[in-house]
Amino acid sequence: MVLLAEDDPAIADPLSRALQREGYDVRVVGDGPAALDVTASDRVDLLVLDLGLPGMDGLEVCRRLRASGTEVPVLMLTARTDEVDFVVGLDAGADDYVAKPFRLAELLARIRALLRRRAPEVLEAGGVRMDLGARMVTVDLHEVQLANKEFELLRVLMSRAGQVVSRDEILAEVWNDLESKTSKTLDMHMSWLRRKLSIAADEAAGRAGKPGGNGDGERRIATVRGVGFRFNAE
Repeated sequence: MVLLAEDDPAIADPLSRALQREGYDVRVVGDGPAALDVTASDRVDLLVLDLGLPGMDGLEVCRRLRASGTEVPVLMLTARTDEVDFVVGLDAGADDYVAKPFRLAELLARIRALLRRRAPEVLEAGGVRMDLGARMVTVDLHEVQLANKEFELLRVLMSRAGQVVSRDEILAEVWNDLESKTSKTLDMHMSWLRRKLSIAADEAAGRAGKPGGNGDGERRIATVRGVGFRFNAE
């Protein structure tokens, strides 16, 4: 469950809906004591914590959570942009922070990054297997060598196999920079990734005495025009 501790409905309501569309179970609370109560009584996989909560501010909530030994990842939301405030938040035990106003794609990317700490170490779909710990990828049991960005790109797509991932979300999560990176950068890396997956599939088919998988990269990673990309699980 993602616990969203935010007292401003103009932020909490659309963010809660966006998280639910991503497939997360979401609970919203509007003050600091309630955030502590829920983390103590329920299984919380991630706490999205507003710094300026009534009753008890986000810094104190975070300090009390860490003092109690709770290791739930905390993503802090703050309207303050001074670097000192960010440092204080991290010192209080927050794992990451996002300044308001934020881009939804960036916030969702940060959330996924924190949730990966509790995610499976191995992803498998469509004959592709990713061992995240070993950073090893195989296609039909044939190992394929990927550059760092290609690996991260594949990880993002496979972690949401069967779903469409938007270009903005991919850029935010893989490059963590929506300003300087463009769709051209993404398309270039996507082309390289598809080519390597196709070559690996052909080599695996050759070893098995089967016809090569012509266009296999395109089959596994589909382009959804005007939106983004989808890793086909079957």
